[in-house]
Amino acid sequence: MMQRNYFVAKMPDEPGALHRAAEIVKRLGGNIDRIQYDKRIDPYTVFFEARCTEDEYQAMRSELEAIGYLQGKMSLPSFLKFHVVLPNRSGALFDFLNHTTAAKCNIDFLDFDDRGKHPERLTVSLTVEEAGAVDRLLEELKSVYPLEILEYDTTGQHLDETVFYIRFAQELRALVGEAEDAFLLRLLSDINHVAQELMNLGSDPKQAFSDVLRSGRGLRETSGKGFYADLQEVRLGNADVLCVQLPCGGNCYLLRNGSEVSMVDTGFGIYFRDLDRLMEREGWGGVGMVRNLLITHGDADHSGSAGLIAAPARMHQDTLEMIRRSNRAYGSDSEGSVLSEVYTKLINLFSGFSVSERPDTFPLDRRQSRGDFPVLATLDLAGMRCEVLEGFGGHTTGQVFYFLPEELVLFTGDSLINFDSLTEERKDFATLAKNLMTSVNVDSAKASKERKALLRLIEMEESARTDGRKCLVCGGHGAISVLREGKLVQHSPVRRWVAEK
Repeated sequence: MMQRNYFVAKMPDEPGALHRAAEIVKRLGGNIDRIQYDKRIDPYTVFFEARCTEDEYQAMRSELEAIGYLQGKMSLPSFLKFHVVLPNRSGALFDFLNHTTAAKCNIDFLDFDDRGKHPERLTVSLTVEEAGAVDRLLEELKSVYPLEILEYDTTGQHLDETVFYIRFAQELRALVGEAEDAFLLRLLSDINHVAQELMNLGSDPKQAFSDVLRSGRGLRETSGKGFYADLQEVRLGNADVLCVQLPCGGNCYLLRNGSEVSMVDTGFGIYFRDLDRLMEREGWGGVGMVRNLLITHGDADHSGSAGLIAAPARMHQDTLEMIRRSNRAYGSDSEGSVLSEVYTKLINLFSGFSVSERPDTFPLDRRQSRGDFPVLATLDLAGMRCEVLEGFGGHTTGQVFYFLPEELVLFTGDSLINFDSLTEERKDFATLAKNLMTSVNVDSAKASKERKALLRLIEMEESARTDGRKCLVCGGHGAISVLREGKLVQHSPVRRWVAEK
């Protein structure tokens, strides 16, 4: 069966190299669907995808590997710089280079002048990919020539940008933990595809690589000892509500009536243990106390811990399908976008996404409505009547809103957010997703309609009340807010919570 297969090729910077690789693909029956090479980023690495059968793919890999064109390892080369004294005779340099060629070295720098201050001394810089080859080469050279080592580095610090992708892969490895080279190569190919798409839109490709690393680092640095949260507490009749603004990504809402704890959205999976400790210290008994879990939508910062919580997660069936396909653009016109697909995979990987094993989905019963939104179900949330409102699919397909009509509380997912209440750190992290996808909404037109419909709903419900109560807007990010003169304003004080050192 024909399928798309990826190749990460390491080619010599010489005329005809790419032509030779293309000849192999053509001769073995493949059709190249995508190719990307940019000498400004890395002069030796070419990414391409070919449509072919599995047998053809393996044959191509074998031939490319045989001529040294297939990138199969992502280990950093060792760097070596030294002085060597060559005998003053014909063929001395040729004989020396026999040793370096046999060790499969790449010569980066040579400096020799018989009229200079040291007429018999050659200065050499080289890189060696094979582990242990540098030590063997040094022992061999020392037995033949006087040698002075100037620099010897196995960390990649002295390597230039000609190994950009290898450096990048090593930084990815630091973020995702121990990973096989084959996994890193597949991931690198996906990220390169995003960079290619963004470059076609006029963006700096290296900025895309930088944003990928910043996303992963931001999550790692703000979990564990670096964890903090901003807390906001509200009393609703017999229920307590705690808004937990996590360091990066979306909010988690906790509701308690007596001993029963409910949760709306979970935050990133990487924060699960931190959230558990926060709940214990704040007197909520830990995540194990959660008996009711509601998900607004399937982005990792809203549902990423669902598989770690004992209570079954309840969500829209399109949200469940989006999670299963690992593509936040599922069900939208942009479903085929590589930007959304790869971003979803990356953020799920970096953030420790855990899929709920026993999810429940809401029935698609649209016979009732609340404002412009169909009411899919009515349920109990911490002793309060809660309506599940189906969104239009602007931010993601399957996003729902949870409305408490008696208490006048609306959980709006990512369709209504008080951006003024976000810290600079949270704003910065939010821009990374936009940079890598160009938009956080899968359908901008629907997202705009959704926001306007939510604002109309809030105004309609407030105008129907005789007690003057304002609707509490619990957005997917930022502080719980109320609507004043068309603008979201923070409702109550927020306090900073930090992990114990």
